[in-house]
Amino acid sequence: MIEAWQRGFVLHRRPYNETSLLVDLFTEEGGRLTVLAKGARAKRSALKSLLQPFTPLLLRWSGKGDLKILTKAEAISLALPLAHTALYSAFYINELVCRVIENETPYPQLFQDYLHCLTALATCHASNESAVQTSVEPCLRKFEFQLLQTLGYGVDFLHCAGSGLPVEPQMSYQYRAEQGFIASLLKNNQTFYGDELLIFASLAFDKLGTEQKHILQAAKRFTRMALKPYLGSQPLKSRELFQGILPGNMK
Repeated sequence: MIEAWQRGFVLHRRPYNETSLLVDLFTEEGGRLTVLAKGARAKRSALKSLLQPFTPLLLRWSGKGDLKILTKAEAISLALPLAHTALYSAFYINELVCRVIENETPYPQLFQDYLHCLTALATCHASNESAVQTSVEPCLRKFEFQLLQTLGYGVDFLHCAGSGLPVEPQMSYQYRAEQGFIASLLKNNQTFYGDELLIFASLAFDKLGTEQKHILQAAKRFTRMALKPYLGSQPLKSRELFQGILPGNMK
């Protein structure tokens, strides 16, 4: 069966036999899938330079089993201009998608969220890495929350799970997995403040001022907790690979 053209991105690729590649794709209508790109490593193959992460592609494949055969690939545009912290962050996003979403399940809205995240990361240019980091982190946090929504991780950030009352900006809340946030005076790693939860609900991380940096830090702490059951005990390779390169408080 020959599929129709679909928009997609390469998430990961690895050698297969002497001249081919196994390529993990994230496509608009087909979701995440693995294809065999025959001859893609051959010297004269146009696919050799085309099948790279962060290049918007039009793709076609055939087959009914778990491993599809790539039949056509064309670039929609040049690769997104990612560099340094933005590039490392984009690899992190790719690994999240590879690790947590089901194979061959359509996620058209998540595909749009992924595209918007990469586009935003590609615009994170500044004269120094500190400024880039400031613009990168809102992109990452927003995508993580969107990914959790896609996975069906339903948490009410607007109401206390204990009383049902609206969240108060200055009140502290304890996070309870599978329950939500409960008003509490206890202070520990599961403590979040109402102003943080209200931003979590709105996903307005790019609207935060410098005095609200604590909200981004809280968002990172929450998404690490929430994503852990989906990621399991195996550490993220992107985090390990770039831990000596990225600023200490990234991801």
